[in-house]
Amino acid sequence: MNPGQSGVKPCQSGVRPELGGAGGGADPVADADRVDWDAEAATFDDEPDHGLRDAAVREAWAERLRAWLPETPSDVLDLGCGTGSLALLAAERGHHVTGIDRAPRMIDLARAKLAGRDAVFLLGDATAPPVGEQRFDVVLVRHVLWALPDPERVLRHWRGLLRPTGRLVLVEGVWGTLSPVGIPADRLAALLEPLTSDLRVERLSDDARLWGREVADERYAVVAHV
Repeated sequence: MNPGQSGVKPCQSGVRPELGGAGGGADPVADADRVDWDAEAATFDDEPDHGLRDAAVREAWAERLRAWLPETPSDVLDLGCGTGSLALLAAERGHHVTGIDRAPRMIDLARAKLAGRDAVFLLGDATAPPVGEQRFDVVLVRHVLWALPDPERVLRHWRGLLRPTGRLVLVEGVWGTLSPVGIPADRLAALLEPLTSDLRVERLSDDARLWGREVADERYAVVAHV
C-alpha cells in the first residue's frame, strides 16, 4: 500500500489511497472490498514499494525482512501477497513461502516471479487462508489488516496459524492528510498485546528508500512474538 491524499484504493498486498476510493464513498473498508484486483494486477508493480524494481527500494525492503524474519530457513505465510515481491525476498533468504491472494491474476504473476523458488501460491482470502492444519513460523502481512472489517477477530485467527515460537510481522500505517485512512500503531499494538508475549513497533516513515520518495504520514511495522 502506498500513501496519498485522500480516499482509498487497497490491494491484497497493499493499499493505494492516493488513487481515491474505489467507489468514492465515505467507507474506506467498503471501498477496499470493491476493487477489481485482477484488473489492477497488470500495473500493480508500477508502484515502487510493490514491484521493488528500483535497486535501492528493493534493498531497503530486503534489509527490513532480514531483521524481521528468522535467521534460519523458516515457513513463512504471506497473506495478501499480491505479485509476490516480498515473498521473493523471503525465498531468496532460504525461507519456504506460502502466498495467499484473492485475485487469480495476482497469483499468476507471483507464481511466475518465483518460478523455481521454494514457494507455493494459493487463491484465497487473507482472513481465512486455505492452509488447513498447516502452521507457520511467520505470518507476514503488508497493508491488508486496516481494510478488514473486524481486525481483532482476524488477528486471533492469524495468531492461531503460528507455531509455538512463531511471530506476526505486520506492515501497516495511516495514509493521507485530508481524509486519513488506516490503523494507528498504538491501536494495533493494543489489539496484539493480549495475543503475544513480546512486540515491537518499528517506524518506517523516515526511510524514504522503502517508498521511493519522502513521506509524511504514519507508516510502521509491528513484529510480535507469540
